[in-house]
Amino acid sequence: MQKWLTLLLFFCFLACSERISESDLNYINGYWEIQEVKFPNGKTKEYDINMTIDYFKFDKIQGFRKKMQPKFDGTFNTSSDAESFQIIEKDGSFWMHYKNDLSIWEEQIIKINKTSMVVKNKEGLSYHYRRFKTINIKE
Repeated sequence: MQKWLTLLLFFCFLACSERISESDLNYINGYWEIQEVKFPNGKTKEYDINMTIDYFKFDKIQGFRKKMQPKFDGTFNTSSDAESFQIIEKDGSFWMHYKNDLSIWEEQIIKINKTSMVVKNKEGLSYHYRRFKTINIKE
């Protein structure tokens, strides 16, 4: 009886866990702002106001990430700098692999949906994003 109960609990855990599908990766596209960063030691740093946001553009396995500065008229200031990435599936998880002239790094996509995204790097820092809502103050 105990074996059946353990097996049932295991399948419930699998069914309830939030698994990312390949179609979920389309949610990456758009403007995101960091809501909080969680450190491996359990501490959290919250971001109530962000002077810069991240713009992600992704198609199939290729994409880029760019820093943007929102303006009060609903537009953005930006530079021509962008970090290219590829998304690779490894052991049932999706990883964003970045590479530039100075370094190579990767972030695991822990959660992604219409309104939130969580990525975690190799150092154990989890970046919690929320979908950015533009500010438009009309004169």
